[in-house]
Amino acid sequence: MATADGLEQDVPFFHLSKFWSRCLVGLFAFACFANSYNGNFVFDDSEAIINNKDLREETPFVDLWLHDFWGTKLSSNASHKSYRPLTVLTFRISYALAGGLHPVGFHLINIILHCIVSVLMLDVFSLLFNGGTCDKGKKIKYVPKAALLSALLFAVHPVHTECVAGNVGRADLLCALFVVLSFLGYSKAQMRIHKEEHTSLFWVLLSIVLAAMAMLCKEQGITVLGLNAVFDVFVICKLNMLECIQKVRHRDKTPENFSFLKKGLLSRLSLLAAGGVGMLYVRWSIMGTGPPAFTDVDNPASFAESLLVRVINYNYYYSLNGWLLLCPWWLCFDWSMGCIPLIKSLSDSRIMAPAALWFCLFGLMYQALFSSNGQTRRILTMGLGFLIIPFLPASNLFFRVGFVVAERVLYLPSVGYCMLLTYGYSKIYKQLGKKIVTVVVLGLLILYPLRCMYRSNQWKSEELLFQSALDVCPLNAKVHYNIGKNLADRGLQTDAIKYYREAIRLNPKYVHAMNNLGNILKEKDELHEAQELLSRAVSIQSDFSAAWMNLGIVQNSLKQFEEAERSYLTAIKYRKKYPDCYYNLGRLYADLNRHMDALNAWRNATFLKPQHSLAWNNMIILLDNTGNLAQAEAIGREALKLLPHDHSIIFSLANVLGKAEKYKESEGLFLRAIETNPSSASYHGNLAVLYHRWGRLELAKKYYEISMKLDPTASGTKENYNMLKRKLDQQPKKRNM
Repeated sequence: MATADGLEQDVPFFHLSKFWSRCLVGLFAFACFANSYNGNFVFDDSEAIINNKDLREETPFVDLWLHDFWGTKLSSNASHKSYRPLTVLTFRISYALAGGLHPVGFHLINIILHCIVSVLMLDVFSLLFNGGTCDKGKKIKYVPKAALLSALLFAVHPVHTECVAGNVGRADLLCALFVVLSFLGYSKAQMRIHKEEHTSLFWVLLSIVLAAMAMLCKEQGITVLGLNAVFDVFVICKLNMLECIQKVRHRDKTPENFSFLKKGLLSRLSLLAAGGVGMLYVRWSIMGTGPPAFTDVDNPASFAESLLVRVINYNYYYSLNGWLLLCPWWLCFDWSMGCIPLIKSLSDSRIMAPAALWFCLFGLMYQALFSSNGQTRRILTMGLGFLIIPFLPASNLFFRVGFVVAERVLYLPSVGYCMLLTYGYSKIYKQLGKKIVTVVVLGLLILYPLRCMYRSNQWKSEELLFQSALDVCPLNAKVHYNIGKNLADRGLQTDAIKYYREAIRLNPKYVHAMNNLGNILKEKDELHEAQELLSRAVSIQSDFSAAWMNLGIVQNSLKQFEEAERSYLTAIKYRKKYPDCYYNLGRLYADLNRHMDALNAWRNATFLKPQHSLAWNNMIILLDNTGNLAQAEAIGREALKLLPHDHSIIFSLANVLGKAEKYKESEGLFLRAIETNPSSASYHGNLAVLYHRWGRLELAKKYYEISMKLDPTASGTKENYNMLKRKLDQQPKKRNM
C-alpha cells in the first residue's frame, strides 16, 4: 500500500512550514481579488443590499429571522425562500460599520473571508492527503506538498470571482467557512478514535452546530453532514469495498471481519442523520408556503415535457459546470434565458459532453471504491465527495432550482476539483517527467491569478460586467436587458432601446424588458407603441403590477381615463401596498376633478410610504387651489414633520401661509426653500409675490429680478414686475402732489 510519502515524492512542488504555507496561500488569495475592493454594488447587490430594508437600523432585529435573503417575508408567495439570516446579519453589520451603503467595506470583508477559507483549506487538504493521521516528524513541521498545491489552486481559481467580487457571494463564502470548520471539528472527534478508540461526543455535536450555522448562511451548508459521513466511513473506519465484497462472496460475515463497525460508526452516523433531519424540518417549517416558483426562462430544462430531454440537459449542465472548473475562461454573471439552448435530440453533438463527464466520473468512482491502493481510494473518495456532495442542492435532483449554471455554487465543489487535479498531476509526473508537470503547475499558478484579476475588474461596475457577458452568452436575453437597464439609468435612452428590443426579440415573453421599454417610449412621447408593449406584458403576466401601473400612466396621457383607472386598480389588486400606484391614481382623479378621490388616493400613498414627497405635495397644492387653506396648512405641517428638508413641501406650505396672510412664517419658509434650491425661479418669484402682497416693495423688486434672471421666459413674473414698477414709479409723483 502506498503512503503519503509516496505522493509527496510525486508532486512537483516544494516544502514549506505551516506558518509560511499559510502566509503564501493567504497572499495568493488576497492578490487575486484585491482589485475588487473599490468596486460598486452590481447586479443582485441592488436587491440583496441596496433595497433590502433588513440592513437598516430601523428594521427590528427579529425581522432578519422572518425574511428571506432579499428582505421579503418568507410567508409571502413572492418570497424566493432563500433563508440566510446569518449572511444578512453580516450585511447589516457592514452597513452599520460603514455608516451606510459604502461598497468598499462590503468588498473588503468578502476578500478577507476568501483568504481565511483558503488558509483553512491547508488543514483540510493536509488531513485528506495524510489520511487523518497525525504522525510525528516531518508532517507536523511541514505542510504536505500536495496539500499546499491544492490550497494554492483553490485560492486562485477564477471561478471564485463571482463569490468574492460580488457582494451577494458573501453567502457562499460564509457557508464555506462554517463547512470547513464543521469538517475539521468532526475530524478531531475521529482522530481521538485512533488514540482512545472512542467517540468525542463534543466534537460531533459541535460539527452539527457548525453545519447548522453554514445552512443559515446558505442552504448548501447542510451538505457538510454528508462530507463528514463519507470521511468517517472511508477515511477513519477505512471501509474497503473490494474486501467487503470478497468477504460477502465467501459468506464470511463474522463481526471480526467488519471491524469498522466497532469504532462507533453507526452511533456517529445516527447523530449526523438526526441533525440533518432536524435542520431540514426547521428549515421547511420556516419556509412556510412551500418551495419558490420559478419560470421556464430561469431553468428551461426543468420545464421540458419529456423526461429524456430533462435528464439529458441536466447532465449537460453538469458537464458545463465541470468545464468551468477545468477551464474557467468563459465566465458569465448569468447563464439563463437562452444562453444555453436545450438539447432536444440525441443527434445533437453536445450530448458528447455529458458522456465524457460520466466516463471520467465512473472511472474515478471505480478506482475510489475498488482500488487495491488505500491512498488512492482515500484521495479519490474524498475528492469526489467534495466535488459532488456540495453540488447536489444545485443539481435539480431533489427540487427545481432557479438557474441553469451558476459559478457561485462551485465554490465548495472546487475543493474536490483541486484535490483531484493535484492527485492527477502526481500520476502524470510518473509518466511525463518532472519538467513538463512543473511547467504546467507553474503555468496554472500564473494564469489563474491573472484571470482572477481581470475578471475581478469586470465585476467592479455593471457596465463592464454586463458587456463582458455578451462575448460568452450573446443569446442571453437577460444580458441584453441588463445592458439596456444600465444604459437607461445613465440617461442613454436611445442606446437602451436597442438592447431592450434585442432582449424582447430573443425572448418574446420577456415582460420586464417590455415594461422598461414601454417606460422609455412613454417618456419619448411614443405613447401608442408604449401602450402596445405594456398591454402585451400584462397579457403574458396578468399579475405584473408595475406594468399595469405604467399602462395606466400611458392611458391617462392618451385621455383614456376609464381604461387608466381600471389599470391602476388592477395593479393595486395584485400589489396592495403600492404607494406609487396610489399616487398616479390620485393624479388621474385630479385631472377628472374628482378631488375627494384624489385626496384619498394620495393619503393612501403617504400611509404606505410616509416619505412620499410627491403625494404630500399634491395634496397641499390641490387643497390650496380649491381654497381649503386651513386643511392645506394642516397637511403641509404634517408633511414637514416627516420631511423637514424637502424644499418642494416647504415651498408649497409657504404659498399656503402667504395666502392666509401669515407673512412672517411664510417668508421664513420661502427663504429655507431658496437656500435648499437656489436655482429655482419660481421660488424667488413667489417670495417676490409675498413681499408685493406684504407691501415690502423693494424686496419684492429684488426677488422679481432674480427670478427673471433665472427664467427670462416666465411671463407671469414679468407682468407682476411691471405692475410693481408702475406702483413704485407712482409713489414719488404722489409725494410731489
